[in-house]
Amino acid sequence: MKSRVHNSPNLIYSVGTQVVALKQVQGSNGEAVHPAGAVGVVVRSPRDRQHSYRVRFPDGFESALHHNNLMLLAEYKQGAINDANKTLSTHGLFDRVIYRCVVGSRAFGLDTEESDTDRRGIYLPPADLHWSLYGVPEQLENDETEEACWELQKFLIMALKGNPNILECLYTPLVEFASPLAQELLDMRDAFLSRLVYQTYNGYVMSQFKRMQADLRNQGKIKPKHVMHLIRLLLSGIHVLREGFVPVDVGQHRERLFAIKNEKIPWGDIEAWRKELHKEFDKALEETDLPERPDYERANEFLVRARRAAIAEELP
Repeated sequence: MKSRVHNSPNLIYSVGTQVVALKQVQGSNGEAVHPAGAVGVVVRSPRDRQHSYRVRFPDGFESALHHNNLMLLAEYKQGAINDANKTLSTHGLFDRVIYRCVVGSRAFGLDTEESDTDRRGIYLPPADLHWSLYGVPEQLENDETEEACWELQKFLIMALKGNPNILECLYTPLVEFASPLAQELLDMRDAFLSRLVYQTYNGYVMSQFKRMQADLRNQGKIKPKHVMHLIRLLLSGIHVLREGFVPVDVGQHRERLFAIKNEKIPWGDIEAWRKELHKEFDKALEETDLPERPDYERANEFLVRARRAAIAEELP
């Protein structure tokens, strides 16, 4: 979940920013002029946090205040509401993960000895926290384990839109954990496949190749690993439309894809292959048996069931 108020350790409030004084504001004689909590506006900003701001209050009085004695008015008003990050450690949301899998090069059949192990998953927040003022984050991240987990509703919405990364989570052969509820989701994963895959996959590949062509013209270089994965995405999209199944493992194309990654195939040949694949993609769209849209109703019924199950303390 995106925070509504953005702050950072190096942020300097700009002139015109409304702030709240966190301590009593005193005059030159040491007497209180404004109480703690008074609202003012920054009229001069320091070059760093070691120096003071000049803050003007509604009556025109100005005072020098250090950064540690100020807070953004918007942040002050927000308080703890919707600040899910403050509740993560006490609510153990990683303990609410219902599904964990491995994606990336290891799942694609394109791994090497240097490849990382990228884990993705889904978590179902406890109902009380989900309904609370604090809310829950759309995504949990653990940099140490290269793991990212989406909140269930966020995951379902992205799956319904045909997001390649999400669909690959549902079809990866490397599943590390699936609760009974998550197994229900895997059993209905075909509900998320539709002709939208064509627009999602194709549109992304075309826009990225356009950027690469610009990079090649302007900088004389591109990222071959990125090119490899874009071609892989096209191959996958064609298969989805033809077979109604996401082929995460593309090991049968490993040699040719690695040739792209290792810059052993000229750019002109890569472009020719891409255009050929786009034609196959177009034909696959014309011939596919997939529906125009995914099964929204089925996905919604599953989400409602999951929300009801979240009331119980035990992970469903």
